[in-house]
Amino acid sequence: MRQTSGNGRSSSEKIVKDIKRATRKQYSAEEKIRIVLDGLRGEDSIAELCRKEGISQGIYYKWSKDFMEAGKKRLAGDTARAATTDEVKNLRRESRELKEVVAEQTLELRLLKKSVMGTGEDQE
Repeated sequence: MRQTSGNGRSSSEKIVKDIKRATRKQYSAEEKIRIVLDGLRGEDSIAELCRKEGISQGIYYKWSKDFMEAGKKRLAGDTARAATTDEVKNLRRESRELKEVVAEQTLELRLLKKSVMGTGEDQE
């Protein structure tokens, strides 16, 4: 009987894991909320709900905990939210551009004042 090498088996397992990872369903926030609310209604058991939705019970309980924590913070008046990296980058870029516009307008205003005064000195 032929022995298979460990490399062949591990590489095929890696390929299968990569395929599973790539085809894993991504749930939107609305879908997560719907699933958690279905679980809170108690019409079906959590195990049955998770089987029906194709998620593990651990995922359900994580979503449920996140849902409750977000609700608790919101009810306590904490309306601040974590900004994503893209949001922060966009806001910084926009801030930089606005600062450049203000600097250009300030320079133009000074030049106009000098030309109106005719003295060439900066009189503010």
